[in-house]
Amino acid sequence: MKLVKSSQTQEFKNSDTCIATEYSFDDEAINIAVVKLAGRYPDIGRAMNEKCKEVAYVIEGSGKIFIDDKETSLEKGDSVLIEPTEKFYWEGNFTLFIPCVPAWSQEQHKQVD
Repeated sequence: MKLVKSSQTQEFKNSDTCIATEYSFDDEAINIAVVKLAGRYPDIGRAMNEKCKEVAYVIEGSGKIFIDDKETSLEKGDSVLIEPTEKFYWEGNFTLFIPCVPAWSQEQHKQVD
């Protein structure tokens, strides 16, 4: 068993509109984060994960995700799977629970056009 207490988390400010709290299990296979978004992320362009699948579950609030050329509305209780290399951005005011497989890393996360 691996346990991450809230006192062991790391908070990252990805932008003025996006704050992520990472729960790292020191496991390359998986990690999780709670993301609070108030606006658009990334601020311009789109983001892409080269290696990890990212599942997002809406804990509260609502907004939209734009994946490639598709716009999808999301509200509390909804979930979306973002596959590696899909280009996306978020827009809204919501809190997301996001596990990533393999574990998310800055090196594989890119901002694109």
